Amino acid sequence: MMVMEWLSKAAIPILIVVILVLGAWKKVPVFDTFLEGAKEGLSTTVRILPVLVGIMLGIEVLKASGALDMLVMLLQPVARLFGIPREILPMAILRPISGSASLGLLSQQLKEYGADSYIGKTLSVMMGSTETIFYTIAVYFGAIGVKKTRFTLWVAVLSGLVGLVASVIVCRILP
Repeated sequence: MMVMEWLSKAAIPILIVVILVLGAWKKVPVFDTFLEGAKEGLSTTVRILPVLVGIMLGIEVLKASGALDMLVMLLQPVARLFGIPREILPMAILRPISGSASLGLLSQQLKEYGADSYIGKTLSVMMGSTETIFYTIAVYFGAIGVKKTRFTLWVAVLSGLVGLVASVIVCRILP
């Protein structure tokens, strides 16, 4: 265990040294390249900021207005068909939209149901096996200026649903 602990502490410093050594070896101006990348990152952030603010505002409105609870009630009959517990539905709704909102919800639900409960395990597996679809699409396609996402959204939503159902099945099978 000591080796793994040392490696985890040393990984970032080692990576920085490797980058500096390789940059010097290939005669790349490492600091200037870093500054160029930082400027590019800042301009990308400015371009996608309105989309991110819109997503965050929408999530807060969804939660504060009670619309999230109404969506849970509407989806409950369909979820029951797939054996998805009602307690998991808020995470299933928020996870594709926001990682931070779903992480906050996960923390709240783990306190309520317990990390070792079926609900806690399922939520944890779902958190690790699904993606923030809408956020990711907004950030990546917004950063490069793509307007037509073609089939990306539908495939991503389908994969999120598969991740949700697989989380429920895996946690039901494994103790």
